Amino acid sequence: MSNQMSNHIMSENTQRSTGRDAQRNNIAAAKAVAQTIRTTLGPKGMDKMIVDSTDEVIITNDGVTILREMQIEHPAAKMVVEIAKTQEDTVGDGTTTAVIIAGELLKKAEDLLDQNIHPTIVARGYRIAEQEAQNILNQIAEDISIKDEIKLKQLAITAMTGKGAESNKEKLAEIIVKAIKFVSETKPILNNQTNQLTSQTKVNKDNIKVEKVVGYTSDKSELIEGIVIDKEKVHPSMPNKIENAKVALLDSPLEIKNTEIDAKIQITDPQQLNAFLAQEEQSLKEMVTKIKSTNANVLLCQKGIDDVAQHFLAKEDIMAFRRVKRSDLEKISQATGAKIVSSWKELEEKDLGYAGQVKTEKINDENITFIEKCKNPKAITLLVKGGTEHVAEEIKRAVIDAIGDLSSALSNGKIVAGAAAVEMELAKKLRYFANSLNGREQLAVLAFAETMEIIPRTLAENAGLDPIDVITQLRTSHNQGEKWIGINVFSGKNINAWEEGIIEPLKIKTQALSSATEVAEMILRIDDVILGNEKINS
Repeated sequence: MSNQMSNHIMSENTQRSTGRDAQRNNIAAAKAVAQTIRTTLGPKGMDKMIVDSTDEVIITNDGVTILREMQIEHPAAKMVVEIAKTQEDTVGDGTTTAVIIAGELLKKAEDLLDQNIHPTIVARGYRIAEQEAQNILNQIAEDISIKDEIKLKQLAITAMTGKGAESNKEKLAEIIVKAIKFVSETKPILNNQTNQLTSQTKVNKDNIKVEKVVGYTSDKSELIEGIVIDKEKVHPSMPNKIENAKVALLDSPLEIKNTEIDAKIQITDPQQLNAFLAQEEQSLKEMVTKIKSTNANVLLCQKGIDDVAQHFLAKEDIMAFRRVKRSDLEKISQATGAKIVSSWKELEEKDLGYAGQVKTEKINDENITFIEKCKNPKAITLLVKGGTEHVAEEIKRAVIDAIGDLSSALSNGKIVAGAAAVEMELAKKLRYFANSLNGREQLAVLAFAETMEIIPRTLAENAGLDPIDVITQLRTSHNQGEKWIGINVFSGKNINAWEEGIIEPLKIKTQALSSATEVAEMILRIDDVILGNEKINS
């Protein structure tokens, strides 16, 4: 009856699936997304090669990059991609883990639905399990502070393991930790429960600019105490290098303004034309004279700089750059202490920033400018180097992941062991918790506990190990109370992940669980999918 009715009220080209069919299709789509990136997890994870419509090639094992480039169309699959994007924006790492957990939650839910357990009961059970899992995670997590340099370095190394940066991860970890220390701010806060002063560290990871340079090995990567921009000076006569630079930042153009409305200027003889051009030139000279009067010798402008103004700036030995991105201007402001000024007329000496050196270099046909040796910079640049474009890009992604891990760990102040130790501990404790429940939700909580084991299972499969043997070994150790026992994917043996320095931020785990559970719940609650006319035709 309902199908007949839908035929009357909806367009004839509309496609509709309801009940179990709708759920099966949605679950299958979500599982397919998780299956696609499962092989990229862990130190022995494989890479994906994606070729887009413009024949551009991307080689990566970064979950969110793969999913973003795949251009997925299925609406339920898109919801799973959203998990990866949220994980990336919130933490910066752990995207693959989050998607794999979501896929497995739905796979387990399908088994429960086949046993005639109602979707809302499964969804409620998952919600109960996720809340308990969050409590367990907060209980077992360990503290970390900005002073724990060894732990911070281990965090960075763990984040880069299995990615393009692995060959020189020690060197890269050192400069990442150094970078984090530059941009972090530690403030004392009062703990209301204990009435004691504790410190909280905030890291603005946006103040670490990651730039890549092609043609060098990754061990040549370096930390620049300042900002690097891919810009060249606007005039060849300008100096290539300025020591003790006084930096001016403008977000308005150094050009003659066009009138807001169409205007006609009638000139009847050549002298009038010359006078008009001379007036324009005079105005531009006035601009440059004003900038020079502030003692600025480096100018970065967000908008354009007129050709005549470029000539005058070169005569005054001022190094100038035009069309600098707003985000770069803000970073340069943080690094040098310069203020971004809206009009050249308002520029004063107190608005200038300081850099020990500003220089432009041509590196492999690319013009790059270094604004460096700043005093106490609050924004810096990590210059990542790689042998080819693809290698450098993948190292850059790995470094950004590591920066995300460190900033999450310090902002949250909590870390846990990796190597699937956390997931095994969660699985064990959630099983105990499920036994304390009555009703059918207990089955959903048990399914959630089993889902946690997908991480060690996937790590084992990607390393060519027998997943059953690996999980059995891990269960035995965890049942004996060894909470940080994980899997060494190279030897296939159990290891104490904490002692081995395999460490991850707590935030990766808590965010992955909450996002994956919410999306799994949402997909389970859908029992009717209506595809409109336009969607089918496309």
